[in-house]
Amino acid sequence: MLLLATLAWSFVGVLVKTGATMVDSAIITFARFFFGVVFLGLYLYIRNGKINVRLGLKWIWIGAIGKALNYIFENIAIHIGYSYGNILVQPVQTVVLLLAAALLFKDKITKRSWVAAVLCIIGVIIVGWNGVPLHELLNGGGITTILFILAGIGAAVHVLSQRMLIQTMDNGNMNVSIFIISTCLVTLPIPFQSEGFVGPVTVWAWGALLLLGLITGFSFLWSAEAIKRVPFTIVALAGNCTVLFTILWSYLFFNDPITIYVLAGTFVFVAGLLLLNIPMPRLKARLNS
Repeated sequence: MLLLATLAWSFVGVLVKTGATMVDSAIITFARFFFGVVFLGLYLYIRNGKINVRLGLKWIWIGAIGKALNYIFENIAIHIGYSYGNILVQPVQTVVLLLAAALLFKDKITKRSWVAAVLCIIGVIIVGWNGVPLHELLNGGGITTILFILAGIGAAVHVLSQRMLIQTMDNGNMNVSIFIISTCLVTLPIPFQSEGFVGPVTVWAWGALLLLGLITGFSFLWSAEAIKRVPFTIVALAGNCTVLFTILWSYLFFNDPITIYVLAGTFVFVAGLLLLNIPMPRLKARLNS
């Protein structure tokens, strides 16, 4: 399950790019949620004989809005940029969650965590810069980075909603409820802004949309179940391997240029993510001393 979740998330950029050969980003966003609800709903019904959908909870709506924004901005950015660009979502999400823990939940944030957050920010800046001259960034060259940052904020809001709901709902019914609302939210603007089918209808593009829905429906379940059974250190390592696989698939499938800036920035924010997630008792003692 841990391997499935890691590989599934790493293929998102490639699948979005493939789907974009047939439909625009608005339809891709809709398909990710719609097929996700179908796959996850069928699984829950087969497993439990029923689906416990709860749409009246505040945090269900907050999570749905956050996840909808996450997919909207992520799909647009991947469509106009490189398929590995969504590697920026995870470090942004991490920094936002740290700030939320400090400001909203009054959690004590260690020096080690703040160092990890700084590394994540530096890594995102390096990848977003990618050696582009400053005047090009100011003239719109950095738009994809801004979109991925917004996507990371949306993803963090979804994670926060899960934290608030996990005590009263199981992971499956919680996410199917969130994804149903998200599906409705991203469907509303389609008649007014979507260009619909923008390219040839292909089996590969349809397959990509279905797989994106499958990933939406099941990846969070796989990850949640893995956390219960596998040491958290291994979960953290596997989660960060997603970034490396994403870059690999981007190069192999689309020959996207992997510059020294992308590699260096990735190394920096992965170091931050590892510092945050992997227990290091001696280092922790030094930083807190």
